[in-house]
Amino acid sequence: MNLLARRWRSARWFLLAAKGLANAEMAESLFVSEATVKTHLRSVLTKLGVRTRLQLVAFAYEHRLLG
Repeated sequence: MNLLARRWRSARWFLLAAKGLANAEMAESLFVSEATVKTHLRSVLTKLGVRTRLQLVAFAYEHRLLG
């Protein structure tokens, strides 16, 4: 998988979490299990250097990543 595709995958998880979707909602919309959602979210949080979803949302607003 190329770098652009990997970044898009991470961005997709980031945006869904930043918009406030619950794990179950993300799993349903992406046709994956909640365990998969948790795995990807942990990866995104680690990449951004944040610990919680609240910090993720704050990061999104601080960097004007949400409309």
